Amino acid sequence: MDVQAWTYIIVGITFMLYIGIAIWSKANSTNEFYIAGKGVSPLANGMATAADWMSAASFISMAGLIAFLGYGGSVFLMGWTGGYVLLALLLAPYLRKFGHFTVPDFIGDRYNVAYQGDRNDLWSRVKANPARFVAVVCAIFVSFTYVVGQMKGVGVVFSRFLDVSLTTGVFIGMAIVFIYAVLGGMKGITWTQVAQYW
Repeated sequence: MDVQAWTYIIVGITFMLYIGIAIWSKANSTNEFYIAGKGVSPLANGMATAADWMSAASFISMAGLIAFLGYGGSVFLMGWTGGYVLLALLLAPYLRKFGHFTVPDFIGDRYNVAYQGDRNDLWSRVKANPARFVAVVCAIFVSFTYVVGQMKGVGVVFSRFLDVSLTTGVFIGMAIVFIYAVLGGMKGITWTQVAQYW
């Protein structure tokens, strides 16, 4: 067999493993979907976090920044890594302690202002809890920035691997991620990232 055939076999087996993990770890409750049922060991969580850091956004985007900007690009790498450390030390433990699934939920309750007014009026809700609004805007901005880097990397890999256009590669990658994210929730994503780590 030639190298192309072996590549298809190995990558196919890898994706079948990911789909198998998603089916095996199917989320049966909101708790399992959002926080993996609090049943993931610290070692496995560490491996999943490391695999998330060593992703397309890191390897392609950060390497590209350093290649184009030189030493000045390393500042972005330090901020990227430092952000992970700060999030893990200063925010993540309190999400669990407060019993919330998202950062805006935690920030909203932590810095809560007694709400009075019409619940259907968005502006009055923003004025009542500006900290939650800022957390929502930040979460959307950070998530969008991260997903753009990830999807660009996925698109490049699939377009070269399957000899399709970049746009088609992005949609193929999104479909695969969508399948195992919807099936397994955070539990499936965590164990998939552990497999990617190994």
